[in-house]
Amino acid sequence: MRVRDLPLADDLVAHYEAAGITDLYPPQAAAVDAGITRGENVVVAVPTASGKTFIAELAMLTSGGPALYIVPLRALAREKYETFSDLPGVEVGISTGDLDSTAELGAYDVVVATAEKVDSAIRSGASWVDDLACVVVDEVHLLGSKGRGPTLEVTMATLGRRAPDVQIVALSATVDNPDEIADWLGAELVRSRWRPVDLRTGVYAEGRVDFDDGSTLPVAVDTDGDGDGDEDAGTAATVELVRGAIDDGGQCLAFVRSRREAETLAARLAEAGVGAAAAADELGEEVRDAGRADTGRRLAECVEGGVAFHHAGLRAEHRALVENAFRDRALKCICATPTLAAGVNVPARRVVIRDQQRYTGSGMEWLPVLEVHQMCGRAGRPHLDPYGEAVLVADDEDGRAELEDRYVGAEPEAVESQLADREALRTHVLAIVASGFADSQGGILDLLDATFYAHDRPEEGLAGLVESVVDDLVEWEMLAAQNGEGAETLTATTLGEAVSRQYIAPQTGARVVSGIETMRGMETVTGLTALEVVCDTPDMHGTYLGNRERAAMYQFARRHAAELTTDMGATDRFERWLEAVKTARILLEWADGASTDALVEEYRIGPGDLESRVERAQWLLGAAAAVADVVGGDGSAFRSVRERLAPDVSDG
Repeated sequence: MRVRDLPLADDLVAHYEAAGITDLYPPQAAAVDAGITRGENVVVAVPTASGKTFIAELAMLTSGGPALYIVPLRALAREKYETFSDLPGVEVGISTGDLDSTAELGAYDVVVATAEKVDSAIRSGASWVDDLACVVVDEVHLLGSKGRGPTLEVTMATLGRRAPDVQIVALSATVDNPDEIADWLGAELVRSRWRPVDLRTGVYAEGRVDFDDGSTLPVAVDTDGDGDGDEDAGTAATVELVRGAIDDGGQCLAFVRSRREAETLAARLAEAGVGAAAAADELGEEVRDAGRADTGRRLAECVEGGVAFHHAGLRAEHRALVENAFRDRALKCICATPTLAAGVNVPARRVVIRDQQRYTGSGMEWLPVLEVHQMCGRAGRPHLDPYGEAVLVADDEDGRAELEDRYVGAEPEAVESQLADREALRTHVLAIVASGFADSQGGILDLLDATFYAHDRPEEGLAGLVESVVDDLVEWEMLAAQNGEGAETLTATTLGEAVSRQYIAPQTGARVVSGIETMRGMETVTGLTALEVVCDTPDMHGTYLGNRERAAMYQFARRHAAELTTDMGATDRFERWLEAVKTARILLEWADGASTDALVEEYRIGPGDLESRVERAQWLLGAAAAVADVVGGDGSAFRSVRERLAPDVSDG
């Protein structure tokens, strides 16, 4: 099937042909046959780099009205925004931040947004949602994610209420049960293992890689590394696997378990001259210009050797520089944590997965099969590589057998709904009532009956959990229940409406109300007071508190006890609260003019972490001030410190 055969305008056909897209890949042709250009709902479950973005564009361009493209990550939103903006005659908007914003986006042909932003727009009654003709959901398998899954699931259910005739196109990696997702959405399923570049996957152990196609690759490994005897066998093997791919004219991605490991491996590769063929001196200067903290300096030193590291602790600008340089082939290798695999498009000739376990807080746990397969799927650059290779690194022959059984020969996990998570359900039950979608428990259950949870587990039901969640919200005075004619009517209180509109979790709202009540009786209310309140909520990212810091942070909390709303001797969440105090202290020092350099060095926080916490603090402080207004409190402390937090983190 050719692009010229599709129902596209001539300028769009010319655009694709100029980009070298003249014939459709088999999964793309199957999607057309399934009705993607006729307004039909379609679920596409195919490997990475098999043409899902083109399928999405076909749906949006032929839908006859405005389209919405939902992404899980803000970095991915920016990438897709830039891709769609190249389409001739298509106006593209992007919406990822300011979760309490109700800005209209109806002027655009395509809107790229995170699921959280779409959920916020639905709660706020944004009129552009009603006019949508097509909704594309990227990475729909993240329905199974504990963090993002419930929001994505309820958003898709409520979109069906707001725009009942909208076309739904869901894009997924290969998972075990795409047929169930398709059945839930009333969609045709396009399922394929076809890839434009062949992929072979294998396991390294004891001097060789055994691939799943029966081939082997000898790897000469010096387990002493550079001769000092300090390098472990897995790292030594990874170095040689990376070197081999680069010497063969390719690029490489190396995945490790932690940020520190990513930086250490990148430095080791740069020191060994593995990426020396890349001309990256100019990139090194760009990295330095983007930030002078130690992390930025270490990154600059690595990229000047043709190698980079990539993790959430980097500033957004640094991450973008690394990603773009890798796509432009100015870098030979990126050492990354697994999060890169689920995000932006950075394919490579070879993918090396040195670590297959990570620390989760309670111990080391194996990575999910789907996550490993997504890492492997980054191997093979279309139009650049004749093949792609993915190599998992094992310690020995027993480890080889373990990894072959666990990952190489295994199917990815099934997607399972996470909607029964109590905290998530509180958030969405309140939003359903506050947005006017339901005014009773029966009405709530009726809407939730359209979720993947109800489709996937109809026998389990949510009635008991919804009743319990409603009781919580009534106790927190966010919902009001009134009995009349044998039925209980639910309405959102002014507080409940504010909490939902500000897009904070009900538990966050309850903590803010408690803090405001305590602040009324305090003699000393400062910026630290306001920051402690918002940092001690589930909506603020935690900040790691090391053993060496604990005593100093405890002493800080004791010295400033009169400014804090929590009695440290009475809280049953002392460790979590002390982490919140650390976050508040960092943010207060930032508001007072401390540099990124100083804060990163003093508190062992990454520049990217500082960026995200400043942004979230601004949002939460604004929300807290709005809550104070509706409960008769004084929101001035929240507003004052919010104004002192600069809108952008810089390294000055």
